[in-house]
Amino acid sequence: MAYLYDCMTLILAEICKKYGYEIIEIEVMQDHIHLFVSAKPTVAPTDIVRTLKSITAIQLFKEFLSLNKFYSRYVSLWSKGYFVSTIGKVSAETIQRYIQEQKTKK
Repeated sequence: MAYLYDCMTLILAEICKKYGYEIIEIEVMQDHIHLFVSAKPTVAPTDIVRTLKSITAIQLFKEFLSLNKFYSRYVSLWSKGYFVSTIGKVSAETIQRYIQEQKTKK
């Protein structure tokens, strides 16, 4: 399972580099991901999520053939839902600390 988490982190880093997003903090959990990303203000958060979800699914299905069999009944690797927020009422440090604290909740 650790290899899958490492692979996911690497794939996300490659996508972000390609599209000009900066990963500030990341924590890959068993059933979700916390990702703190910086992007140009001209990029819509929904576009960032769509890009990350679609490309990670494609890459993971190529890398882990067993995922194809397991997720074939669900049609998709990712759920339709996600949470997006922008910094405004809390500091970047608060968000980073929250994500880092998720490591202890695994």
